[in-house]
Amino acid sequence: MSVRRRITTTRVTVDAQRGVFMISVAAELAEMHPQTLRMYEQRGLIAPQRSPKGTRLYSQRDVERLRRIQEMTTEAGLNLAGVERVLDLEHKLERAQRQMEQLEERSRAMRAELEAQMEEVRRSLRADLVPVRHSTAMVRAADVRRTPSGG
Repeated sequence: MSVRRRITTTRVTVDAQRGVFMISVAAELAEMHPQTLRMYEQRGLIAPQRSPKGTRLYSQRDVERLRRIQEMTTEAGLNLAGVERVLDLEHKLERAQRQMEQLEERSRAMRAELEAQMEEVRRSLRADLVPVRHSTAMVRAADVRRTPSGG
C-alpha cells in the first residue's frame, strides 16, 4: 500500500509598490550589479523604500523600472541623462493624461447637467404654450384672452 502525500501550495500576493526585495535580490532580478542600483538611487532614477534599520527595500515596480532603464541604456543606446529625460517626460505625460481624463469626466457631467436643465426648460415651455385656433402657431397660455364662451 502506497501513501500519497498531498502537497499544498500557498500563494502570496504582494502589492507591486511594496518594498520586499533587498538590494542583492533586486539587482539579480534586474540583471545588474548592486552598485549600479546604488548609483541609480544617487541619480534619482530609483527611490527604494527603507526598512526601519535603513536597509533598501525594492518593490516589483522598482525592479521593472530597473529593467526598463537597462533596456534604454543597452538597446536604445541612451546615456543616463537621456534615461532621466525619458522618464521625466513619461511622468509628465501620465500626469497630463490623468488631468485630461478628469477634465473629460467633468465635461461629461456638465453636459449631462446642461441637457437636464434644457429639458426642464422645454417641458416648462410646452406646458405654457397652447395652440391658436385655425393656425399651427403656438402662443403662451397667459397671452390668450379667454372669451365667455370658453375659447
